[in-house]
Amino acid sequence: MNKNRFLPGLLALSLCLPGTLMAASKPAEPSTTKANAAVLTQLDFNDQQAFDDARRGFIAAAPDEPLLNPDGSTAWNMAVYAFLAEQQAPATVNPSLWRQARLNSIHGLFAVTEGIYQVRGMDLANMTIVEGDSGLIIIDPLLTPTTARAALDLYLQHRPAKPVVAVIYTHNHVDHFAGVRGVVSDEDVSQGRVRIYAPEGFMEHAVSENVIAGNAMTRRAMYMYGTELPKGPQGHIDNGLGKALSRGALTLIPPTDIITANGRQQIDGVDIDFHLAQDSEAQAELMLYFPATRVLNTAEVTSQQLHNIYTLRGAEVRDASRWSRYIDEVLEEYGPRTDILIAQHHWPVWDQDAARAFLSTQRDLYKYIHDQSVRLMNHGYRPDQIAEQLRLPDSLAKQWITRDYYGTLRHNARAIYQKYLGWYDANPASLNPLPGQQAARKTLEYMGGIDQVIKRAEEDFARGEYRWVASIMSQAVFAEPSNTAARELNAAALEQLGYQAESGPWRNAYLSGAQELRNGTPPAQAGALATDLLQALETGMFFDLLGVRLNGPKASGKHIVLNWHFTDTNERYRTNLQNATLTWLPERQSDQADASISLSRATLNNILLQQSSFPQAIQAGEIRIQGNPQKLFELLGLMDNFTPDFALIEPLAE
Repeated sequence: MNKNRFLPGLLALSLCLPGTLMAASKPAEPSTTKANAAVLTQLDFNDQQAFDDARRGFIAAAPDEPLLNPDGSTAWNMAVYAFLAEQQAPATVNPSLWRQARLNSIHGLFAVTEGIYQVRGMDLANMTIVEGDSGLIIIDPLLTPTTARAALDLYLQHRPAKPVVAVIYTHNHVDHFAGVRGVVSDEDVSQGRVRIYAPEGFMEHAVSENVIAGNAMTRRAMYMYGTELPKGPQGHIDNGLGKALSRGALTLIPPTDIITANGRQQIDGVDIDFHLAQDSEAQAELMLYFPATRVLNTAEVTSQQLHNIYTLRGAEVRDASRWSRYIDEVLEEYGPRTDILIAQHHWPVWDQDAARAFLSTQRDLYKYIHDQSVRLMNHGYRPDQIAEQLRLPDSLAKQWITRDYYGTLRHNARAIYQKYLGWYDANPASLNPLPGQQAARKTLEYMGGIDQVIKRAEEDFARGEYRWVASIMSQAVFAEPSNTAARELNAAALEQLGYQAESGPWRNAYLSGAQELRNGTPPAQAGALATDLLQALETGMFFDLLGVRLNGPKASGKHIVLNWHFTDTNERYRTNLQNATLTWLPERQSDQADASISLSRATLNNILLQQSSFPQAIQAGEIRIQGNPQKLFELLGLMDNFTPDFALIEPLAE
């Protein structure tokens, strides 16, 4: 079984190797230089409040040297972003994104208030540390154990040593929990020394998000996060939400305490009001209020930017209206009692008036995008038209905390349309169009052939019409993937769009596409599996995964019925292959089964981890089969393997 197919995009990417420089990138064209210079006149770059806010409370920076994983690989290295020390943006970076990248480079240990500290800039997310009566409460232990351990060590170097007594996962995104074994152990939890808190639904979504489509999401996320890009002014500079992804092992210790309703709990002498925000930025999310210190932690429900209603790596569209309402709830409930607002990305908001203004702006940002997109949709406008004409009012647009550093107004507007009406724009011509490669060939034929198209596109490129050139040259590449002139012109246009992008993910995607056009698709990266996530995988989801791996054409005409019994969990399932479709039911056994299979869930985990195989487990007596064992192997032989190295910027090999 292919190892990567179980990993969500962010999980698998944390295991990839750093990007390397191959074919040289090109400098900014005059049109790009002009466009980026214009940004300086559109926004108030004299406003330095965010830099003051980001530096306030600074105690100590992390060591300059790279953080290394136990196997010697690099988990984190802020030194590679030293070029961001320059205040003025180079021509190859949008000045607004450069500003955000510089803010995200302010890193280290920071005091929020008495008893609350944050480690920022040592992973994509922040780690918040709250001092209790006898120990420490860790809020979100980052993405990997190496960065989590280093963050805790940095804190302990400057504060009295106390053990960790509690961990809080604010939500089910992996950059907020997968470093947990860097700060606590299974024994700590099993012996009752540490309790772990999480919102209702956390385990389900932490494990299942992106699993079914995990391979596709992994590949797409390589573009979104720019994992293969070199670091520098012509490559990766930031992700908007944070600097980058750490690399290393992915861990999960299941929560001991599930937050199912809003209300106050006391953890190690610290009163905390939990406020659920389900199906907002994440499917399972909670915010926290600390009444003793008047600190509100909004988790990732707010951030110093516009967030994603739809994420480019691929995921379900988020509910922007509900998202806005949760912000309104905490503004109403805690706004008058909040002196400091923190979150699990970016830097704090430092006084009551500023915090209330911040929450009001973030609340209205998501509701405006939702309501105005739906308004235009109801006038009959299509996704591309809505994205093109939707604008924030000046009262929102001119604020730094609404800018397109991570999500963008354009792709979020399309997301709202998708949520309500789906992919179909109601034009019958869209019902069954030609596939991309065929359509590209016909388009170029109508336009006089590829040589004529390239000639005209070169003229448009010289005029700075990069959006159109990227679009038409993409068709040229799909029509003739080996045409080097089309590939280079497509790459050049994407590159200039990347240089102009205010969004970190847009920049990463454009530049990743340009790099692959010039250098080809990188090989799939192998990495260790996230053992903890596999062990937490519901058994039924294993059969769902088999279903999406089933090669339908190969399975045509076959009928295989299997009974499964997992002896250690006493789970029973019936799987049925029929009509080239694999279905399953729990608590069912068939009298007509071709075979009945008995094994432990632990044995299945070893097989998923490639520490064993079905034949090896059978030979070792770990699997017992009654009936025809060949039917099991016949079913397994119908499965496809996935690797995250398929083409994105050009057609798939036929």
